[in-house]
Amino acid sequence: MTPLSLYLCSLLKKNKLLICYNYLHTHGTPLHLVDRAARKTRLARLLDMNFRAVFRGRVTGKVLAQQSGAKNYREATMCTSSASGQDMTNWLWSIYHETKKQTEALIPVISKNSVNPNTIFANNEMSLHDIEIYGFDYDYTLAFYSRHLHTLIFNIARDILIQEHRYPEGLREYEYIPNFVVRGLHYDVQKALLMKIDAFHYIQLGTVYRGLHPVPDKEVIAMYDGCHVPLENMSDFYGKSSHGHTMKQFMDIFSLPEMNLLCCVNDYFMKHNIDYEPVHLYKDVKAAIGDVHVKGIMYRAVEADMENYISYGEQTHAVLKKLYEDGKKMFLITNSPFDFVDRGMNYIVGKDWRDLFDIVIVQADKPGFFNDRRKPFRRVTDKGVLHWDRIHKLEKGKIYKQGNLYEFLRLTGWRGSKVLYFGDHIYSDLADLTLKHGWRTGAIIPELRKEIKIMNTEQYVHLMTWLQGLTGLIEHMQVHRDPASQSVVQEWIKEREAMRSQTKDIFNSQFGSLFRTYHNPTYFSRRLSRFADIYMASLSCLLNYDFQHTFFPRRTPLQHESPFWPEQTSAGALKMPFIPHRTTTEE
Repeated sequence: MTPLSLYLCSLLKKNKLLICYNYLHTHGTPLHLVDRAARKTRLARLLDMNFRAVFRGRVTGKVLAQQSGAKNYREATMCTSSASGQDMTNWLWSIYHETKKQTEALIPVISKNSVNPNTIFANNEMSLHDIEIYGFDYDYTLAFYSRHLHTLIFNIARDILIQEHRYPEGLREYEYIPNFVVRGLHYDVQKALLMKIDAFHYIQLGTVYRGLHPVPDKEVIAMYDGCHVPLENMSDFYGKSSHGHTMKQFMDIFSLPEMNLLCCVNDYFMKHNIDYEPVHLYKDVKAAIGDVHVKGIMYRAVEADMENYISYGEQTHAVLKKLYEDGKKMFLITNSPFDFVDRGMNYIVGKDWRDLFDIVIVQADKPGFFNDRRKPFRRVTDKGVLHWDRIHKLEKGKIYKQGNLYEFLRLTGWRGSKVLYFGDHIYSDLADLTLKHGWRTGAIIPELRKEIKIMNTEQYVHLMTWLQGLTGLIEHMQVHRDPASQSVVQEWIKEREAMRSQTKDIFNSQFGSLFRTYHNPTYFSRRLSRFADIYMASLSCLLNYDFQHTFFPRRTPLQHESPFWPEQTSAGALKMPFIPHRTTTEE
């Protein structure tokens, strides 16, 4: 995802420097670009004159030329073989201040072109005109839960550790910490460290936690012999730690209480100087969290207090009704038991919810459902009674348990790109469908709405605008290797690092954005872009589009491609003129 496509780039055409600004206006509408006439700013003309003067070999000249309607600028001495370090320092800082002034002037305009949080974003071109069949997961797809559910899961699992695994009673002093962790983090099982890793397997320094406290960067680098995590240490295809893998990736929203509990128990043991085996701790916490689901404790608690645990504001009923009235086929495949799903759907949609679906499959055991051919379907009654007869047809109005996708495809004939399936778990819900079976996939990312709202704030726009401008300045001015210039550039680098930390903290003070590790995509983002054709904050976003709509992914130029739209361009890719270290004096 590109949260705010705001790029500052330096382009040279026919030896004229243009400072270009590009922003995307996302309301489900086409790309809008800044007026071409506005691209060549006062700074652009100023730098153009500056560079041409240098290449003509002038010892001195006007660094900052007077512009119409602008205040006078002082003459400054250009860098030559006889120029002093102070001259170069003054020149670099004059460029810095003018660049900052020009970028900040854009902020009011950019702020008016915010991203619509109800947009559906495309990783792969897809037309709803081609979709005949819609499939859904249940939890965090059709049903959304309040934070009270995370607190419930944490408390029950914590008590299971104490009562059944004989963990210290002192753990009861720990409560669930909202907003402490984000989805998509990795946990080093053997080192008991929670961290964020980017798309290139690099640890984001400053986001490594042991218990409830950050681990110093130097210690992290020493433990991992750098910041890179080798492929063989990463989690398996479904994010699990198995077969010798030391990393577990937490990909679903239900994992937030599990990460919280791991951190709290680690914190307790360290605080009380208790020697423990991290692998045993991880397995015990995993088992306790599993018991909350498998033993039905969570299901019974939610069923007893629907209003407290289920969020009814996501317009699920309106989406399903719209699809039904347009004649679309619909099916439900969930790991949750029927009684839990039935009560939840009665609350969200109404007692006639089953009339909307052609097929309902519960306790499917995803992701095994998509790969294991051995499990047959079994019919189950409304009272939970299991039938033993062979299933020859999946019928509307009946409930089925377990089964497998291969049998589902044989019985329905619903194959290929005419099927669109929605789920919140990128691995368990979407990966196999897109890789093996050619279904189209839609990821439900509830965190997206909050992150977009943050991106639309003036604070974020201000930070990102100047961060991009400063990064470009550093990239192009780093070629000046004299001590005075390098001292200035180092100051800019320190400012950039401080701003990068600020942008992280805006989203989450411990781990930052779900989608980015500073400038790189997160490992989560990488998997999202690979396994989901489209993604959105909730199913309600579908209400903003008709069934003829085609979703187009944004064409982002590869690093070696010439940008047809103004984009960020690497220094040196174009023939950017730099001030030479030594020039010949011309009278």
